[in-house]
Amino acid sequence: MPKPSRLAAAMLLVAASGCAVNPPPRTTSLRFAGTPRDASVTVDDQYLGALVFVAQHGVALPPGKHRITVEKAGYFPWDKVVEANDGDPPVQLDVALTKIPD
Repeated sequence: MPKPSRLAAAMLLVAASGCAVNPPPRTTSLRFAGTPRDASVTVDDQYLGALVFVAQHGVALPPGKHRITVEKAGYFPWDKVVEANDGDPPVQLDVALTKIPD
């Protein structure tokens, strides 16, 4: 009788233990549009880039709540909490920063 390969033995061990390998949760696509185009975008306090760059590339959000901030000197900041769930449709955010009056 042929000797089982190590891979086959490992697969049998996992099957026998009742452990299933679950795929990671799917991300939700976050898309932007807005002005000013050079405003800074942060998600969960992590800088992602200028609004125009983020709008062109989008963001993949893992499941959970995320704080989205868009800001630029001379403008009021824009802030929103978005909740992403496994397999949600894309979230579209339209941002128009308001200039701080002189």
